[in-house]
Amino acid sequence: MTESLMELRNLRVAFNGSEVVHGIDLDIRPGECLALVGESGSGKSVTAHSILQLLEPSTSRIQGSIRYAGEELLGASPQRLRQLRGNRIAMIFQEPMNSLNPLHTVERQLGETLAVHKGLAGDAARRRIIELLDLVGIAQGKNRLKAYPHQLSGGQRQRVMIAMALACEPQLLIADEPTTALDVTVQRKILVLLKRLQLRLGMALLIISHDLNLVRSLAQRVAVMRGGVIVEQASCEALFSAPQHPYSVELLNAEPGGCAVPEGDGETLLAVRDLSVRFALKGSWLRTSYLQAVNRVDFSLQRGKTLGIVGESGSGKSTLGQAILRLVDARGSIEFQGQALERLNGKALRPLRKRMQVVFQDPFGSLSPRLSVEQIIAEGLLVHSDLNARQREQAVIEVLGEVGLDPATRHRYPHEFSGGQRQRIAIARALVLKPELILLDEPTSALDRTVQRQIVDLLRRLQAQHGLTYLFISHDLAVVRALAHDLIVLKDGQVVEQGPANTLFESPQHPYTQELLAASF
Repeated sequence: MTESLMELRNLRVAFNGSEVVHGIDLDIRPGECLALVGESGSGKSVTAHSILQLLEPSTSRIQGSIRYAGEELLGASPQRLRQLRGNRIAMIFQEPMNSLNPLHTVERQLGETLAVHKGLAGDAARRRIIELLDLVGIAQGKNRLKAYPHQLSGGQRQRVMIAMALACEPQLLIADEPTTALDVTVQRKILVLLKRLQLRLGMALLIISHDLNLVRSLAQRVAVMRGGVIVEQASCEALFSAPQHPYSVELLNAEPGGCAVPEGDGETLLAVRDLSVRFALKGSWLRTSYLQAVNRVDFSLQRGKTLGIVGESGSGKSTLGQAILRLVDARGSIEFQGQALERLNGKALRPLRKRMQVVFQDPFGSLSPRLSVEQIIAEGLLVHSDLNARQREQAVIEVLGEVGLDPATRHRYPHEFSGGQRQRIAIARALVLKPELILLDEPTSALDRTVQRQIVDLLRRLQAQHGLTYLFISHDLAVVRALAHDLIVLKDGQVVEQGPANTLFESPQHPYTQELLAASF
């Protein structure tokens, strides 16, 4: 047996005296990929953060042994840990928008790592940064150097995070949901990239993921975690072919299934005609260039149905959704219940906002950390209703029950919930206003498979119960297949194929649709 690069022995982690990781043992060998899988809240990320001791010391306690190349890291000096972090041991975090500095450009953030650990600056650093951006699949990386995180798509931000982690060619790369925000075609490219780097550098990988297809393609060994305990460890082949623990079986059977709810009454709720969105890019004072993010999109959506909008990162999916809700400027016609939205100013639009709600991709980023769950959900009621305080509280209690959360938790704050619970809070915030149309922008991408299945079942139940109409944006075609009646495939802002979802899944006509399906299934 090859000597381990990283050894965890009897690792215990507690927060404020409450233990969440209960004496686990793990070995990561040089050049191998170990996958750590389990549902949200099982202790996967806490274990990974413990290796680099990134947990808040005032509220956490780590016990046991963490040895890297024979060196004990528990109790190591802050200086020694800084030498290892980002250099010999690097980490890709799950939520890039929260991990990247919103005030610094891509060039500055990547350059900081190269300056600290490699001593690179100026042209040498810039060349290496462009090389890294190209390596992780960011097109025209040279033109992205001065971009800020908010100017990038979710997938592009995640690729910047991966580039930062790979900058110093680490011996151990810890990847916490590294492809969560990426579409299926880019996932495949990142998978190939990680495999190639692993072979070239002899790099070990600790992959934390809810995507079992990714795990199966990349990992040599798998550890299954539940409730802070590792319930099963096996080779990847053995685990997928003959899992031993009942929870491992449950995980493998957790792919979102079922089909869309029965269709509504056929009344058109939303009609979009010739919709286009473009963004101004920096140019000279005489001439401004533009990026055509959405180009002449047409569709109709009937009440009670779900329209799936799919495409790779940067294809214009989220921009299209925001344009429909008049959150970004657009040209073209948008009719909601026969009313032309493009002709309305902000004041005239306000009464309609109650009937059109949105659930965002990142629930942690879209929920205010300073407000309790009750305050977050009731915020829309303060703006759009005349209910008194007692009535608002009752509405919050009812909607929390509808989304499967204990109403007694309404006084807690977002950081006290798991990712799946936070997404239920976001759904409750949209649902409490009793809308007719809900835009769901990647609502399950940050969730593990078991929780994804629960959220999909919840969305179907709510749609059937309330006659809701969904615009469902996602790169996860398994989830789309379980919810959508109709489908639009976007590439570079243009619709390349659209029609009934079943038809497109069974017999795609456009090469790009075929590529998406091949990468997903």
